[in-house]
Amino acid sequence: MTSSVTLKVLIVDDEALARARLRTLLGDCKSPSACVEGEAANATQAIEQLRRQPVDVVLLDIHMPGANGLTLAATLRTMPQAPAVVFVTAHAEHAVQAFEIEAVDYLTKPVRLERLQQALQKVERLALVNKRLEPDSPEEVLVIQERGRTERVPLSEVIYLKAELKYITVRTVAKSYILDGAISELEEKYPTQFMRIHRNALVARRAVRALEKHFDPQEGEGWAVRLNGVEELLMVSRRQLTVVREAIETN
Repeated sequence: MTSSVTLKVLIVDDEALARARLRTLLGDCKSPSACVEGEAANATQAIEQLRRQPVDVVLLDIHMPGANGLTLAATLRTMPQAPAVVFVTAHAEHAVQAFEIEAVDYLTKPVRLERLQQALQKVERLALVNKRLEPDSPEEVLVIQERGRTERVPLSEVIYLKAELKYITVRTVAKSYILDGAISELEEKYPTQFMRIHRNALVARRAVRALEKHFDPQEGEGWAVRLNGVEELLMVSRRQLTVVREAIETN
């Protein structure tokens, strides 16, 4: 039975010839078929394109200038409408790391058409299970008013919320925003999306990567959470430590 789904694809590889070969192979894929929405030579270009045009799957090389494919894949998981990731690389030794960050498949170069087709079929099954190909329900947003401009920031893009004096820093992968309000109100309004880790900080549950020992110049020796999409660590208060640890272990 022939699939009626056409998957939107972004090809990310620093080698133009490799991108061209994948584009040719994708043109021969039939079930599901594939439509190449764009190409990128590095992680920065890939993120810029995905902000403009979400896709269903990213075909991703690992060794590239700047951030490598593994780092990019971890960042993609934090994005709204996060695409599936299929690694396409000449290096087989990274397969374990790839699947640890929930890659759908791992193809080694030179890629055969049959193997690429199998990978796309996995993406299709995952998309259908998650209802990703159906129209999305209206997404909750934070309305940010900053420097005479009003911007709607999707809640799914927010990595953490941090109280700073009389305002709240709203952090996404792309940038930081300033929001007026009380952090306790946001905690009460979005309990399933965010978890309190400190009296002044909430983090997105989906973005928490690890809990680790950390020394902070202000607070001394303690624990901090590492989050997907940002480099900085956020301190965890002693009061919240058990809650945070349990949340990580059960997710």
